[in-house]
Amino acid sequence: MAAMKPRTGDGPMEAVREGRLIIVRVPLEGGGRLVVSVNDDEAKELRDVLDAAVA
Repeated sequence: MAAMKPRTGDGPMEAVREGRLIIVRVPLEGGGRLVVSVNDDEAKELRDVLDAAVA
């Protein structure tokens, strides 16, 4: 039987430009990462929504 290991996020949160898209990688609490690709307009909208939620 395999040993049970705690699952953690795979690396830090990051956003990188790949061509015309911005790839956002967010570590998840249960393990793995959420990967989302957005264009510039979507990234600006996401920034505005997150700013409103944090403020």
